[in-house]
Amino acid sequence: MRRSLLFLPGNQPGMLQSGGVLPADTLIFDLEDSVAAGEKDAARELVASALRSFDFGRRELSARINDLETKHAFTDLKTLIPAGIETIMLPKVSGGDMVQQVAALFDEIELEHGIVKGRIKIIALIETACGVEHAYEVAVASPRVVALALGAEDLAADLGCARTKEGREIFYSRSRLIIAAKAAGIEALDTPFTDARDTEGCYEDALFARSLGYAGKLCISPHHLDSIHRAFMPSKAEIEFALDVTEAMRRAKEDKRGAVSLRGKMIDLPVLLQAERTLHLARAAGLIQEEPDGENNHEA
Repeated sequence: MRRSLLFLPGNQPGMLQSGGVLPADTLIFDLEDSVAAGEKDAARELVASALRSFDFGRRELSARINDLETKHAFTDLKTLIPAGIETIMLPKVSGGDMVQQVAALFDEIELEHGIVKGRIKIIALIETACGVEHAYEVAVASPRVVALALGAEDLAADLGCARTKEGREIFYSRSRLIIAAKAAGIEALDTPFTDARDTEGCYEDALFARSLGYAGKLCISPHHLDSIHRAFMPSKAEIEFALDVTEAMRRAKEDKRGAVSLRGKMIDLPVLLQAERTLHLARAAGLIQEEPDGENNHEA
């Protein structure tokens, strides 16, 4: 479950330690934009030490490494993978070749350190016009790719347009990314909302991203976590409908029917899949619980 993915600067010990109590689904230890050129080596070692020393609970642990064109990227991988990182966020991914190059490095590092082949996954950060154009190619370049993420700030700079809260300038890119991710069978993750003080604006932005089909949202401020989780949390009406759908389809299966009418609408497999997705989100948010017999029930 990747509703919220929070960036933590890799050169700030206090922020790294706080990751263990922040309610983000994924922690992204950032070695790129938030770390000055002269602090790259120290930040890398600090993150590796944190991975070995701190208990981050059940959160997914990710790291945004430096640009592959820099001298730091390979050292980032060689240091963080043995330290226990689970997912690598690749910045400025422009095509499938870049993903395949990194995946080959993962193979070598995993073999060297006795790590199960394929364990380390990739989140490809799309933040250039070239990356948007090749989004599907990136998504299917390696089985390690589990998500495409949109980086709208760098993308707007590459496009030569102003970045706005309304996001009209990135609507096409958001749409292109979600289509590519869904076609490849992986997740799409929305760009961060950059005004740390505007929690309601973040909520509306995340709600819009969810309406497009995004699974979650990148986050640069802990203050945005609640807003993002609210946006990606199913409403009571959505949960009730999803429960009704699963029950109706269960009865249809017993009667050997492929579709059934519910509330005046025809319910079939695609509707069931959407209902199951809603219930998955509801369980993650603690809104329903799973009974031993597999039936879903509302929390008291």
